[in-house]
Amino acid sequence: MRTPVPALALALTLALSTVLKAEAATVAGVDMPAPHTPCPVSDTYWGVKIEDPYRCLENLSEPGVQAYMKAQAEATEKVLSRIPGRERLLKRIQELDAEVPANVTDVSRDARGNLFYEKRLASDNQFKLYMRRGFDGPEKLLVDPEALAKATGKPHAIGAYSHSKDGALVAYSISAGGAEIGTLHVINTETGQEVMPPIDRIRGGGASWLDDGSAFFYSRLAQGWEQRPRAERFMDNTVYLRRLAEPGKDVAVFGPSVHPELGLDRSDGASVQVLRGQPVALAVVYHGVSRYRSLYISDTADLLAGKPKWRKVFDQSAKVGDVSVHQGWVYLRSAQDAPRYKLLRLALPQADMARAELLVPGGAEVITAIASAPEGLYFTRRDGAAKKLYRLPHGLEAGAAAKAAQAITLPFEGNVAIADADTELPGLVLQLSGWTRTAQHYFLAAKDSAPKALNLAPRGKFDVLPGVVAREVKVKSHDGVEVPVSIIARSDIKLDGSNPTLLYGYAAYGTVEEPGISLRTLAWLEQGGVMVFCHARGGGILGDEWHKAGHKTSKFNTWRDGIATAEWLIQQGYTSPSKLAVYGGSAGGIFVGRVLTERPDLFAAAGIGVGNLDQIRSETRANGAGNIPEYGTVKIEQEFHALRNNSTYEHIKPGTKYPALLFEHGVNDTRVDVWMSTKTATRFVAANPRGKPVLMRLEYDAGHGVGSTRIQGQLRTADRWAFFLWQAGMSGFQPK
Repeated sequence: MRTPVPALALALTLALSTVLKAEAATVAGVDMPAPHTPCPVSDTYWGVKIEDPYRCLENLSEPGVQAYMKAQAEATEKVLSRIPGRERLLKRIQELDAEVPANVTDVSRDARGNLFYEKRLASDNQFKLYMRRGFDGPEKLLVDPEALAKATGKPHAIGAYSHSKDGALVAYSISAGGAEIGTLHVINTETGQEVMPPIDRIRGGGASWLDDGSAFFYSRLAQGWEQRPRAERFMDNTVYLRRLAEPGKDVAVFGPSVHPELGLDRSDGASVQVLRGQPVALAVVYHGVSRYRSLYISDTADLLAGKPKWRKVFDQSAKVGDVSVHQGWVYLRSAQDAPRYKLLRLALPQADMARAELLVPGGAEVITAIASAPEGLYFTRRDGAAKKLYRLPHGLEAGAAAKAAQAITLPFEGNVAIADADTELPGLVLQLSGWTRTAQHYFLAAKDSAPKALNLAPRGKFDVLPGVVAREVKVKSHDGVEVPVSIIARSDIKLDGSNPTLLYGYAAYGTVEEPGISLRTLAWLEQGGVMVFCHARGGGILGDEWHKAGHKTSKFNTWRDGIATAEWLIQQGYTSPSKLAVYGGSAGGIFVGRVLTERPDLFAAAGIGVGNLDQIRSETRANGAGNIPEYGTVKIEQEFHALRNNSTYEHIKPGTKYPALLFEHGVNDTRVDVWMSTKTATRFVAANPRGKPVLMRLEYDAGHGVGSTRIQGQLRTADRWAFFLWQAGMSGFQPK
């Protein structure tokens, strides 16, 4: 329930605004815009009145709000440009980027032995889609987003792609300005010509092809989505079947509004797949950001006729995180009665969960991923940050499977990700990386016990970072639980408290900060900096139980783990409060925001990128309903109190000496609305107008970060680190 603020309170608020305007801060010689005039609104939840002094900043179409944002962005740009070491730092970042011959991602193979991948050369500003004849053959450029950027004046990026089985066709989505909502195209890989009219209302995803390449399944936003109430814009996604010969006759085959009898939530999405050699097709349902999937099955003939009859195999209660199929088997990675996951299999076409067979039981290590190939089921396991890879032959008796798993010898310890696996193509493509090693791709043949490097990009000068060491430690948190922490620093570091240190945290959705490093990090380490990754509860480094220990009503553990890590770093001499910065993005905004509002004395600076900062208003976003499985909802009393406890916006206290703050946000963000940053930053300024700088770095040709160009990333990193080094008092970064 919303009520207006009483007239007297409103008058006092407006009077305070007038005072604040008179006290507009000067930062690095730049006159900063005063905080926006308060526009208070009061909401009541479960008998608790919540005051929101800057609700009007959520109205991004209002001219006054637009002018305020522009003024803040322009002032922030001027301030950051006056940090003396910024240009030098940017130049060094660009030099290091130039030492990486190419970045390669999203590798896949077709039945003819062709490779597809996205690649960004050192001279490129954006990733482009290529096809290569075999592992060592000539490559061909298929899609160049930079050509669209030059033609339109807006940066474009590929969202996802998928090729037909024989590689003759490729479907890809592309969007502009970081919005992640664009169009789906299909081209002939030989001619480069489009073979159908593009499909609009595409949010991210690619396509699932039929074997003969005549048709594919794809997911699409609802008609008129942009005109809907904000919280409903991404609801009612529907999966369609498109036949290339009949582009105007797409058939809806799965979705909440297509099959109401299934009881799907309006925020659910799905991918549909026809199985080779089987009479049935699968629909894997994604419940917003939940780690658990549901599975439905239909006769393939009915599906292709546009009249599927879906039968539920399991729902979220089965706690299945991954589904993989090979011939007559469906493999599952499940956390049910196995908090670090176990492996199951179901026989097709029945796919009866009551007859599920246990292949690999849960244990001390976390099973993190599965993928099928003709020679067996591959799976990865982690013990702390590092992961291992195993191969399990198909067709074994369930009781003998676990002992038959073959460990694959990897060239170094770190992260191993399965980049490409196919039920009909032997072997698989891997991507390996480490805290001191840049990512490289490898190929593991079906009968080999160790992978061989692929030559998708030339070797770089700094593939192994010189003079850099990584250390894994455990830090006791507020309740005695030990939290894994990864520390990356120069080998000659001195533990005397003098090192500028960056503490990073995300800790949501059960994800993990995997061992891996951007070469740009050297620019931070060369300044004597230390990089620290806190694997707080809410992430998944210790499996499903670790995730559940830091989400919804237990989310407070996430930021308390962060506080414990900051205290430990100071106690051990890695840094001191005058040189410690904390940073996180998106869901990591909760980690950063609550750490700094609870213990502002521990930090010199904080940075929040595209942060989710107003938890009570979180589900009003277009992307809000899909995030309820992680954060909770104000409609449930216990979860409302948790949301309030975890909301940075609710914990900003007038007169508090907060560290210097840098808010980064792309105005076109469709995941976390930009008002999350502008509302929160404004409230911080108003709380202490004579305090340390509060800057709003707003980008008008960017979104959540996906699809950002090389130069956007370079500038963002240089600004962030220069700001931190300034606040840490480092020589060469102090404005005069």
